[in-house]
Amino acid sequence: MKKVLIIDDEEYFCRALKKNLELKAVCRALAATTGEEGIRLARAEKPDLILLDIMMPGLDGTDVAEALLANPATSSIPIIFVTAIINKEDVRRNAGQIGGRTFLAKPVKIEDLIEKINAL
Repeated sequence: MKKVLIIDDEEYFCRALKKNLELKAVCRALAATTGEEGIRLARAEKPDLILLDIMMPGLDGTDVAEALLANPATSSIPIIFVTAIINKEDVRRNAGQIGGRTFLAKPVKIEDLIEKINAL
């Protein structure tokens, strides 16, 4: 079973997404509510995918992504940015890619996320 790490400062979003993914038996999900905790969990758990919010206090999503990409132990883990700073139309217009990165706009449809996870 695939392992997914959710890094988002919205605790409710993390819990709800983790529960939905595990109930649908898509993956084992881990959650971190700070960038620092997310980096630590990524290094320790080596997930198959990271779902990463961009707007977070402290280390934001771009800082977290840079730290993960700079570390040989985590550099190959795919990252999908899950954020409210873009809208679904932006994602559709760019086929889910912005600046060479995969994005999903909040609110996330669980079916869209499951499709991305299964495509790994």
